[in-house]
Amino acid sequence: MIKTALDLIQRLFLLGRGRPLALLVLGVLLLVNLLSEAGRAQHQQPGALQQVVDVVGSPFRAGRQTLFDGYQKLHPRQPKSAPVTIVAIDETSLARIGQWPWPRNRTAELINTIAAHQPAAIGLDIYMPEADQTSPARVADNLPPGNTELAAALRSLPSHEAQLAAALRAAPTVLGAAGFDVQTLSSSAGLRTLPLTVSGGVDPLRHVRNYPWVLASLPELQAAASGQALLSVELQQGVVRHMPLVMAVNGQLVPGLALEMLRVATGAPAIQVAMDARGVSSVTVADLTVPTQSNGEIWLHFAKAGAGVARYVSAAAVLAGKADPDLLAGKLVLIGLTGQGLSDQRITARGERVPGIDIQAQSIEALFDGRMLLRPWWMKWLETLLVGMIGALLVWQMPRAHAPQDATRQTLPLKAIGLALGLIVVVLAAGDAAFVHGAQLFDAASAVITLSVVMGSLVLSAMIAISQHNAQMAREQQRLREEAALAAGERSAAWRIQLGALPKAELLLARENRLDLATLLVPAKDVGGDLYDFFMIDQHRLGFAIGDVSGKGLPASLFMAVTQTLTRSIAKHVGAGPAVVAELANTELASINPEALFVTMLLGVLDLDTGLLTLVNAGHDSPWLIHADGSMAHLDSPPDAGGPPICMVDDFPYRAQQAQMSPGDVLVMYTDGITEAMNAGNEIYGGARLQKALHGGSALPAQALVEHIRMDVGQHVGAAEASDDMTLLLIRWTPAARA
Repeated sequence: MIKTALDLIQRLFLLGRGRPLALLVLGVLLLVNLLSEAGRAQHQQPGALQQVVDVVGSPFRAGRQTLFDGYQKLHPRQPKSAPVTIVAIDETSLARIGQWPWPRNRTAELINTIAAHQPAAIGLDIYMPEADQTSPARVADNLPPGNTELAAALRSLPSHEAQLAAALRAAPTVLGAAGFDVQTLSSSAGLRTLPLTVSGGVDPLRHVRNYPWVLASLPELQAAASGQALLSVELQQGVVRHMPLVMAVNGQLVPGLALEMLRVATGAPAIQVAMDARGVSSVTVADLTVPTQSNGEIWLHFAKAGAGVARYVSAAAVLAGKADPDLLAGKLVLIGLTGQGLSDQRITARGERVPGIDIQAQSIEALFDGRMLLRPWWMKWLETLLVGMIGALLVWQMPRAHAPQDATRQTLPLKAIGLALGLIVVVLAAGDAAFVHGAQLFDAASAVITLSVVMGSLVLSAMIAISQHNAQMAREQQRLREEAALAAGERSAAWRIQLGALPKAELLLARENRLDLATLLVPAKDVGGDLYDFFMIDQHRLGFAIGDVSGKGLPASLFMAVTQTLTRSIAKHVGAGPAVVAELANTELASINPEALFVTMLLGVLDLDTGLLTLVNAGHDSPWLIHADGSMAHLDSPPDAGGPPICMVDDFPYRAQQAQMSPGDVLVMYTDGITEAMNAGNEIYGGARLQKALHGGSALPAQALVEHIRMDVGQHVGAAEASDDMTLLLIRWTPAARA
């Protein structure tokens, strides 16, 4: 049962090279992302379908919020003005004046003191729904019997509410209130506010947050104040991200504190709410029009806490006459609680914990600076279109890039994956630019999630295809190996092929005295593909090569023989330099390479008249050049020469390097079977020991130097079994001995 299910899943991933499944995944993710941001009425109980969407869409919502918060952390709002001052009832005020709540006459004194500096408006983030128990009449009611005269004197004094109402009436003040979803002992069903004007022919109550109850100050205080406003802020996982500019209480439109403060400060007769088919489009107070989300909210762009703005002054300093007048004159002044245990601490989108009154202050500053964040209704559709187009491009491109060039080569579509990652980076950069330059919230996180899943689906399809292809190739290779093992003398045949293809200096160079050449090839137990070659290209140029095929056994030997024959043929008949030989050999060998082998090679040409040495190093060990005076040079390839092993990278443009040999110089070429020869203690021979063995080589004939190196390697290896072929090719240039 499980195997059947797995086979079905594999067939689904392989159908159409994974494109149909990837398109289905793309469409589903785009739909879920759209639904994850679809609004519904506040506190409406979701149905079964909505609950499923909420669960499936939670990664999109979490990613979206994390990204938007990240924008704020990277690019906090830079305050351009300081229109707000917070008169804080802080720890110092509580210590000097007394515990909270203060008598209302003390609050009235605070308002009168602030009003004396002629602020633009005063807002109170304080709720006073019950009568002050410290008012004179209330104190008189609690006096013991027999204090008739004192009680009468107290009752003749004005109440604290009357004093506070007088202070509220004499100054441009706004009282704050809080919306409630449940009724409490202190809550009421309405709020005394000026009506808001609505245009657009759409009922705003269908879109804005509507509270059935409100916690507000006493009616006589409401009547005395210049305006009323709601301070309520909706939290998302305990974080403040939005600020409602317009709300409702029991079907009555009510402004937020920021708008009402501006209305009172400017003397505007009313706040205007513009509606369209999608909800609230903007709100206007005086000459300021603010675009909003459809529910009447704005996304707050938070400044760094305390960054460059002197926003707070202690209430104790104000009452004592020690506050800086510039912090109050012409300002929008907010009175709120910041003392320990009194203030409602909030967490901003930047992750900073601040008093609730600070959120209100930042919203007013944002309106003044004209820096409100907005996520227009069309932004989600633009994102969906963009992600759909990019996803479709990936669905088309990645399987196409995965198409093998021949039946033996299956690799992951790395270029297509790189393209996908590049597009994701572009989307993230576009979101960041939209935030910084346009104050627009572009949801790059959902785009990254969607494209990553689609890309993962395509990569998984490619991996399944590769796995099946490799399994098929492995079975085929196993079959070939078993058939080859049945053939008698496979190792002997490989040995004969490997050694029989090698040239002999005494035959090819019998009449050439301008050089002294010696070779060594000791095959390992599992015959490998080491090779060396040398031949006269013409009367004055010697071509030579040394290489190491990646595989073992008969395939490696055959590949070695083909490589040797091909490079010699190209060099002699094309008449080109070693760079062209390497490029042509790379192209030709790649087309006849069923075992996907590769070969490291060092190809060169030595001008026997001038000693000019031209080399191309295709991923091979760099040779040594022993000068006649005994000094040595390691001929490493410069950055603009050489290249990877042959059959490793298609159509690679190999480049040659040149060196000048002097009479008596010895060029020492070797394979890694020398430097990686290992003894019983798993210690390799190494390049340093080879260099030491080569010292003094200029005084030895080439063959004697070969035997010296062979003996030194043998002493190191001891009785350990060789794991790789050991090959040497030495050429000493002796132009003075020319025949």
